[in-house]
Amino acid sequence: MNLEFLNIRRILRLAAAIAAVAAAAAVVVVAASYAVYALALTWLTPAAAAAAVAGVFAVIAVVVAWVVARPVTPPPKKPGAPQDDATLADRLIGMAKERPLMALGAAAAATFVLIRNPAVVTAVVSAFMAGNASKPEK
Repeated sequence: MNLEFLNIRRILRLAAAIAAVAAAAAVVVVAASYAVYALALTWLTPAAAAAAVAGVFAVIAVVVAWVVARPVTPPPKKPGAPQDDATLADRLIGMAKERPLMALGAAAAATFVLIRNPAVVTAVVSAFMAGNASKPEK
């Protein structure tokens, strides 16, 4: 029972950390867009400065999309190597290490869904606890 609680606590801490990073990223984007606008406004009209801001952030979006969408080659597996029995949390952390930007986007989307519908949190936690309660002890 204590091990499942620690895994849930670890997952919730990870979700809180990702939400904090997403909030900080949103603040940085707003501040950076204002800075680009103020800089462009010294040479351009207000409409052209706004277009410059849109252009700069469109280029940034293309670069981020390219980094996230590039193919990842998995490490070669040795033939006859035993399958590891990693927990769900360990597998999620491993996937997050392989593709951190994709994991950040998925966590942000999951956080948004959980904030909009708190009943989902109750359903997930109860399903997780019910699934662990039905496992036979070794």
